[in-house]
Amino acid sequence: MKLTEISTVKALCNQFGFGFKKKFGQNFIVSQSVPEDIAAVAEGGCALEIGPGIGTLTRELCNVCEKVVAVEIDTTLAPLLETTVGDCKNLKVFFKDVMKTDVKALCDEEFNGKKIYVCANLPYYITTPVLMHLLESGVQFESITVMVQKEVADRLCAKAGSADYGAITVTCQRYGAIKKLFDVPRHCFYPAPNVDSSVVSIIPSEKENIYCKDEQLLTKVIRATFNQRRKTLVNALSAEIKHLTKTELAEIIVKCGHREDIRGEKLTLVQFAEIVNNM
Repeated sequence: MKLTEISTVKALCNQFGFGFKKKFGQNFIVSQSVPEDIAAVAEGGCALEIGPGIGTLTRELCNVCEKVVAVEIDTTLAPLLETTVGDCKNLKVFFKDVMKTDVKALCDEEFNGKKIYVCANLPYYITTPVLMHLLESGVQFESITVMVQKEVADRLCAKAGSADYGAITVTCQRYGAIKKLFDVPRHCFYPAPNVDSSVVSIIPSEKENIYCKDEQLLTKVIRATFNQRRKTLVNALSAEIKHLTKTELAEIIVKCGHREDIRGEKLTLVQFAEIVNNM
């Protein structure tokens, strides 16, 4: 069966009485090139897939990977997945909430030190929490390649000073280089969402080698900056960084080569780290 044909998807849903659930943001891929291109990133390695749906990307991953582990929150998809990918001998599906899953323990048990690639078509409503859960899991992924809402992709890949640049941009850059691979129009899904999507990849091995003496303080500085992005960096930080006066914060910012009235949205991750290192 061809899982990227709408007629096939409809027939499967009817056969198993499956109804799309808005709370899980379910939109299935109906474009053959999309799952093929995502799976190509993980070729030769092992893959962790979040939200396999009816198994469209799953099957492509099984074709090119040594082993695939898929985590699916919707248990009603179990009989459907048994039909679509049940013959894949290198696949294990766990029906659980990835946000309540110890990802490192799962990967240690299932992949035994092999190269792991994350591949997923992430639901729009939970994109950022899932990304952070994966990045903070402690697993040394080769890459995290995910399909997300185009607007989110633009934020992830934004440059300092642009309108799309924000806390999620800088935070993800701490874990790796972020690249947009390609855009995916809304008509490539069933049911079609109201927005277009993009596939992005976070590659830990290509991240900048940045020294920061206090990672927790860096997190606090980034959060404070973008929580009040319309304010100058001095004013935004003074509300959160209590161990320094506003005058001292201004002196640090100037010492690092910036104007005293600069806004934090102009700074790169390297520049944020430099400021923290001088606090």
